Amino acid sequence: MSQTTPRRKLVAILAADVVGFSKKMGENEDRTLQNLKACRTITDESIVTYHGRVFGSAGDSVIAEFGSPVDAVVAAVEFQKNLRDRNNEVDPENQMQFRVGLNLGDVIVEGDNLYGDGVNVAARLEPLAEPGGICVSGKFHDEVRRKLDLGFVSAGPQEMKNIEEPVHTFMVEIGSSSKVLEAFTVPLPAETSPTPQAAPVQESAPPATEAKVPAIAVLPFTNMGGDPEQEYFADGISEDIITNLSLWRTFPVISRNSSFTYRGKSHNLKQVAQELGARYIVEGSVRKGGNRVRITAQLIDTDEDHHLWSEKWDRTLEDIFDVQDEVSEAIARRVAPSVTGHEQKRLTRKRPENLSAWEEYLQGLNCYYNVRKRSDYEDPGLTQARQHFEKATELDPSLSDAYAYLAIVGSSELVQRISKDQEKTLDAILDDGRKAETLNPENPLALLGITISYFFRGNHSAALDHALRAVQLNPSFALSFYWQGLVQVHLGEYQQGESSILKAFELSPADPDLMHFHGVLYFACLGQGRYEEALEAIDKALIRHPDVGHHLGFRAAVLGHLEQGSEAKAALERYLTLRPNLKTRDDYRRIFIPNSALADPIIEGLVKAGWEPEE
Repeated sequence: MSQTTPRRKLVAILAADVVGFSKKMGENEDRTLQNLKACRTITDESIVTYHGRVFGSAGDSVIAEFGSPVDAVVAAVEFQKNLRDRNNEVDPENQMQFRVGLNLGDVIVEGDNLYGDGVNVAARLEPLAEPGGICVSGKFHDEVRRKLDLGFVSAGPQEMKNIEEPVHTFMVEIGSSSKVLEAFTVPLPAETSPTPQAAPVQESAPPATEAKVPAIAVLPFTNMGGDPEQEYFADGISEDIITNLSLWRTFPVISRNSSFTYRGKSHNLKQVAQELGARYIVEGSVRKGGNRVRITAQLIDTDEDHHLWSEKWDRTLEDIFDVQDEVSEAIARRVAPSVTGHEQKRLTRKRPENLSAWEEYLQGLNCYYNVRKRSDYEDPGLTQARQHFEKATELDPSLSDAYAYLAIVGSSELVQRISKDQEKTLDAILDDGRKAETLNPENPLALLGITISYFFRGNHSAALDHALRAVQLNPSFALSFYWQGLVQVHLGEYQQGESSILKAFELSPADPDLMHFHGVLYFACLGQGRYEEALEAIDKALIRHPDVGHHLGFRAAVLGHLEQGSEAKAALERYLTLRPNLKTRDDYRRIFIPNSALADPIIEGLVKAGWEPEE
């Protein structure tokens, strides 16, 4: 008698669990069970409404299946929103939060139950979510990201018990739920109407601006010493506070590149907050004299035009790092009072052992971000940045950030065609990145140095692994998302790359290097055949820096794809003036990123623009 082959199907699995349920039961069983029943009414109603089926429930857990991953995530967003609303209306002891994991996978059907890795992965994803949050697998993310107005933040690959391969994970930004719930329609039951019609959800979430986790921006501290040469010192104080705050995962921190565009300018804080997408603004001043420094700082809630906190420190320079940590912690505790002890530990980072080295490092940052011209073949600002970072490592060989920035400078030397020996530069980038990582394995900048070396050598899989780890270490660091997106588009993962670079834009909306951000967006749109959007992106890049050679080539290529005739030809001629030795397709591949999925689409665009490469 032959055995029956197990029936399988592809489904979306939702796994949910109550946060701290055992502790609640220990405190008061009757109250906890009553609250669980009320919350289960909320969760189960959303699951049924969006065509799901609960097939497992033990204690405080819920396991449900959906035929559609879109249905599954909308159901999860809705009940998390409704649970949040309930918590706002009841006493603290009656509040209850759920974590949710969502996976798309193959399962074995046995009666009313489902088994297999599809279920197991969802259960492993659930504990990774924040309280009241949702964590999804990479498969699930890829299926829904283009179908709903939801934000996702990559949490990188995660090792999971009894799961052979690491699972790439994403956190759902619940703050965007209003748009999702307003746009999504719910079919009426068949018994109500023989022809199902869509009816909008009656209760919508609060506006996304209200639901988002509040962001914080640290404006450059004012130099009160009167000595223009000390500007870098005041900038460094702000820089380090941003770095420290960025290690707290509870809230997003606007990148220093965007915040520092307001340096030396009079400004309306409410307007600045709107432009940066932040609710909270930190501003302050630094007065340095001899061996003493006075730092003042204040935290403002711009929505309410209210000063939440202010303080002043008078210290010797030997205490400067303690002061910075005190400021960072005080601000973080105002914005995120529920930060756990684990996150507190993340705030602590390795400090330079040599104050002179630290000052050289700050001078290097100033040259890299404020002096550099970003032009082909010659850039004194970039040279000066390298000199300062090298001096910093000589004075303090333990300074991880200085080695990491040497790697970043090396990448700019390659892109700006300043490097005379590409292989030697790539070796140096890798060496500097590895030194930075050895000195501080938790430093996302160090991982980016290694990312850069692999990227320019065409090993995009290894580059992506390190970029994902950098994002995981500091999810408020725009540069990590930039490199993640750049690697993804050259791998041909255009949608994923677009998502990453849009996150970089969100974290650093006024970045001096937005030119490069727009360049990645160009690649993502070009790869997906969205040529009009690609043209818009590269034009925005060129507005800031109109003479960047490779961007001129990208513009000519997309105009070729758009069949713009004379405009495409004129753009091509301008580009070839800067690249007179570009004779063959292989010539272009040699000056482009090795093993890039974008090489052929760009070459084809140049040909359509009128380029006649030699065979």
